[in-house]
Amino acid sequence: MPADSTAAPVAATAARPLAAPRAGRIGSIDLARGLAVCLMIVSHGTNGLMPYADFPDWGQVPVHVLTKFSSSLFFIVFGIALAVAFVPKTGAADWPQRRNHLIRRGLLVLLWYKLLTAVELWDRGPEAVVDALLYRSFPSFVEILGFYAIALLWIPWLLPLWARTPALLRWASPLLVGGLWWWISGHVDFDSRPLRAILVEDHELYTWGQLSRLPLVLLGLLVGGLLRCWNGETRGRLLLAAGITVAGAGLLAAFATLAGDVHAVLVEIGRNHGKHPPGLLFSLFSVGGALVLLGLCVAGGNVLASWLRPLAIVGSDSLMAFIVHISVIFLLLRGTFGYYQAVSYEYALLLSGGLILVTAAWIAPWQALRARLRQARAHGRDAHAA
Repeated sequence: MPADSTAAPVAATAARPLAAPRAGRIGSIDLARGLAVCLMIVSHGTNGLMPYADFPDWGQVPVHVLTKFSSSLFFIVFGIALAVAFVPKTGAADWPQRRNHLIRRGLLVLLWYKLLTAVELWDRGPEAVVDALLYRSFPSFVEILGFYAIALLWIPWLLPLWARTPALLRWASPLLVGGLWWWISGHVDFDSRPLRAILVEDHELYTWGQLSRLPLVLLGLLVGGLLRCWNGETRGRLLLAAGITVAGAGLLAAFATLAGDVHAVLVEIGRNHGKHPPGLLFSLFSVGGALVLLGLCVAGGNVLASWLRPLAIVGSDSLMAFIVHISVIFLLLRGTFGYYQAVSYEYALLLSGGLILVTAAWIAPWQALRARLRQARAHGRDAHAA
């Protein structure tokens, strides 16, 4: 999920907060991540103000069910970003510094995960907050940050091994790791249920398992390697985009074939049935839709990212986007305005759309400020050296 660890931040200015992406940054990655964040904001903004039972039929299917593409897209783009920005550097002399940068990023995400856990659960009382902080239970809306925090503490150590792994084994790795997850889930007894949830997921605890979602990260590493090679070549990029889109459409077709009563299954998916641990139908639908969205983003490239600049800005700093939208939902809309179970679905959906724009409007000047501070520090170091 972290965005600014994947490439240099967008050098937006106060006068032009929606400027074109900085040269060298792959806009399709920001756009795909931004789509994932915005779908998540729609999901959180509606379900954060009312339970699923209060959703109208059209709000459940198709609106809310489409937000289920978000999580799979996050995991895939996480792997893509690592493949583009870090895997090529694993043999460089400064790799330890880059690896440590990712680990520090993981610690930062962990800090924000704990703070936002308290924000989400505060109205349930101190005991609920303490239980979640100590991993005796898990939050719902901010739990994906927990996945990224832990992943960024160990995946950086995996990247040099990935770079040296034979191509055939790399391409087989998502299936091999998926099989390992399946075997461990069914054959290993865990003394600690929270530990089981963190590693392979548990039916009683809402969290994202490191091993259960690793196949999607590995898939992203594979796609990211191809994107790194072909992004600058229009024909190669479009062929890659077509392949990704066709693969996603194939998974959606498999879902439709196996689902039987598609509408009934989609209603259950919208209510998170099969999400934790990942079920077959949920995974086919979520991953298939995520790949279709990713294919469209890769096809559009930097041009589409410029046209949809607010979404790309949200994706360029997804941690800040997470901080902003969770804080607004739980502190402002629920806490200050008292909107929880007090507004219509249509109004909640409207607020969610506005929250996307507010998030983009917050991130742009924040990035401009950070860029100016970095420039000031660089000038200071240059002056001191002179």
